[in-house]
Amino acid sequence: MMWYGQPGGWGWGYGMMGGWGWVFMLLLLIVFVAIVAGLLRDLFAGPRAHRGAAGFPSASARDILDERFARGEIDADEYKRRRAELVSR
Repeated sequence: MMWYGQPGGWGWGYGMMGGWGWVFMLLLLIVFVAIVAGLLRDLFAGPRAHRGAAGFPSASARDILDERFARGEIDADEYKRRRAELVSR
């Protein structure tokens, strides 16, 4: 094998970026691991893990009450009573 600096040869020289290549490779490895960890967290945690986080607004008590009334889970009297209780808080 011919080394860099030998007459007529190329060889390995000082490696990638002259000795600082290991720093670059370490940073690249950290970024890769962070991306994989983030993707796995999103894949296995599901949408419930993001409730209340930035970009995923959580439903207010009023919104939940409106949805329950719209689905027919509670009647109009209970809806009015609970809505009045929310307003008083």
